[in-house]
Amino acid sequence: MARLNPYAIKVEINRLFQQGQSFFAIPKVESWLREHQQDPNQYEIQFVEEMADPDEVAVMHIRIHLSRRDGQPVDPWLIEEINRDQT
Repeated sequence: MARLNPYAIKVEINRLFQQGQSFFAIPKVESWLREHQQDPNQYEIQFVEEMADPDEVAVMHIRIHLSRRDGQPVDPWLIEEINRDQT
């Protein structure tokens, strides 16, 4: 069984939404994009609530959705990395 990485961006965003601090989610994702040598101004950031699996404690999960403002596709590795919650 894979371990949860408590510092993964997806885990941090989920925690912000659970604590009612979703206001800080966009700056957190923008900071994460900068750390990965991406310009956050090139991306539209959206959060999508999804139902958790029935065997999980959490009821909802937040998926981070990125789209480029210039219409180009987002790199698949970036989408995979930003929504990864396991080590």
